[in-house]
Order: sequence, then structure tokens, then C-alpha cells
Amino acid sequence: MEIVLLGSSGSIGSQTLDVARRHKILIKGLAVKSSVQTLELQAREFNPHCVCVYDENYYTDLKTRLADTKIEVLCGNEGMCKLAAMSCDMVVNAVVGMAGLEPTLAAIEAGNKIALANKETLAAGGELVMKCAKEKMLEIIPIDSEHSAIFQCLEGNNRKDAVKLILTASGGAFYGYSKERLRTVTKQEALHNPNWSMGAKVTVDSATLMNKGLEFIEAVRLFGMKPEQIEVVVHRQSIIHSAVEFADGSVIAQLGVPDMHVPIQYALLHPARPESGVKRLSFTEMDTLTFEKPDEETFTCLPAAKKAVNMGNNACAVLNAANEAAVEAFLEDKIEFFMISELVNDALENVKSNRSVTLKTIFEDSNAAMEYVRSKL
Repeated sequence: MEIVLLGSSGSIGSQTLDVARRHKILIKGLAVKSSVQTLELQAREFNPHCVCVYDENYYTDLKTRLADTKIEVLCGNEGMCKLAAMSCDMVVNAVVGMAGLEPTLAAIEAGNKIALANKETLAAGGELVMKCAKEKMLEIIPIDSEHSAIFQCLEGNNRKDAVKLILTASGGAFYGYSKERLRTVTKQEALHNPNWSMGAKVTVDSATLMNKGLEFIEAVRLFGMKPEQIEVVVHRQSIIHSAVEFADGSVIAQLGVPDMHVPIQYALLHPARPESGVKRLSFTEMDTLTFEKPDEETFTCLPAAKKAVNMGNNACAVLNAANEAAVEAFLEDKIEFFMISELVNDALENVKSNRSVTLKTIFEDSNAAMEYVRSKL
């Protein structure tokens, strides 16, 4: 098997390479945003045909680092799209942010199978992406633990019999906090997730529950469900990764220790389930499993995502872009944590998003949302 990996320096990317090492999967292409030192080490280990650095300012440095090899060096969005369109068995998209959208479409256009960990691709451009995938008769295989769980629960069943998807959420770092208490939390606290090891942006999204909001939108797109057929449940232990309820009243859930190697491996190798090397789940050693409704009055990013889905057109793109800009500002110490959700909801109300969904309008409305948020800083 030969894959192209976009976003190889991040959490999902590095764990994908772990899976590749274990199962002797060949790496045909690698791409990062700016981490050229990491990319050089990966390139020397896996010897891909081609590598790409998204930030063009690092192209010369990467080119110099790999001058003694035969590896082709690309840069920018054009390079990422070229990498995604290379002939391979699968493209793994683990890029963070809107930068993942065009390479996904390029991979689909080239007829490449996709394993997707880039939430923004489906959150912002899901309607367009799924339409293109359907035209090419390509299935997009999710890597996110929740969507992988649903994907696995649906395997072997008639999807028309699925009546509800149950998305589980850890609750993030600030589970149980009041609005008042959220006004005093720190960046260091926000970057601590109780169960999962993730990149900074995704960890902050988990703390605001925007992560679950984006996953809600993804589930609508990926599985062709109506918003009212999707329920979000706070499950602090992160043992049940998600579940599906069927018309006969049966509920099938996927369980396991919280370790992303499992959904990554399943996306690459399914339906096979070879040894993954992860810790085994012991039912007798588990604590009590708890389930609660999310506090949508305090964590307003989740209801904002639900609202965006129902608004239609490019509202989800506006929501996603506003969040991306707000989280960036928070990580740069320009705003307090509680302001992320305020800015996102404000942008959703004030940035026009009622145009038809095309690649051009998605980016135009996304840029407008980002500029709106930045104007409020």
C-alpha cells in the first residue's frame, strides 16, 4: 500500500506514520505547514517521491536540506494539490484549517481514495466535497474517532435503517464550568484535554465544544443525516467513541481506549483489523461510564454550529472561519477564552453567507468572516 500524507508533522500525521511503520505502508508524499526540520527527518526515513511545505517562506530551506536526495520539493497550495493528486492508494488529509479543502478536492478529482482528519474540509465545504466525491463514486473514510466509530457501526448494516447518530464528547478541559468561571481560565488550562493528545487548535476547540460542533456538521455531510437525527452526549471517560441507533431500537456502539492509532489504522486498512499495539480495554477495570447533555447555554459554539447547518449556504464556512480566526487570536494572547464563542456567534449573525456553495464563495465568505473577527480584536 502506498499513501500520500498531508499534515505529517501534527498529532494525526505523526501517528499515521506510526501505523505506516508497523504495517510497512509506503509513503509516496509528505506535506507540512512550516515544520521543515521535522519534514526533513521524515523524508529521510520514508524516502517519499515528493514533499511539500505549505508556507512558501520555508521552501528554500527545505530544498537545501534535501539537496542530497532525489526527493522532489514543492511548496504552497499548488504544491499541496499536486501532492494530493499523485497516483496512490490513499490520500490521508491531516491538515489543520481551511488549507485542507482544496487538496481534498484535488485528490477527489484525481480519483484518489481519501482518509479524512481535516474537520474544516467538511465543516466549511462539505456540501461541495460530498457532491464531488459522489460524482467520482469515491467514499471518504473518516479518521476522527467519533466519525470512525459511526463508520464502523454502520459497516454491514443498511444505512437506511440508521435513525440516529450519537456523537460522544469528552466535555473538554472546562467541563462543568459556569460562564463566570470561564472568564478566568488560562491558555495553559485550555490546552489540557482530559483524555486525548491533540494539536493546540483542536484542543482549544474541544474546550469550547466547537470541536463537537464541527463534528456535528461533518456527521450531517458524511452520513447524509438530518441535523435532528444527530445527538451530542458528554461522555467524560471517552470509552464509547460514538454510536448508531437503528430503526428496530438497537444501538450499536464502538468502544476502546482513547488512542488515535486505532481509527487511523482502520481508515487505512479496513476491513482488516490487524494488531495495532494499543492498550486493551478491560471491562472489569473500567470506571463507571457516564452520559450527560452538553451545557449549550454556557458553551455556545455547539448550538452555533447547529444553527449554521440549518441556515444553509455558506453559513458553516463562516462559522468555521470565524472560529479559526478567534482561536488563533486566543493562542496569540490577543483575547480571553470566553471571547472565542462570542466572536463566533457575532460573526455568524453579521457576516453574509446566503450565496450558493462554490469553491470561490466558500473562500470569499470564509475570508470575510476572518476579517470580521480580526476587526473586533
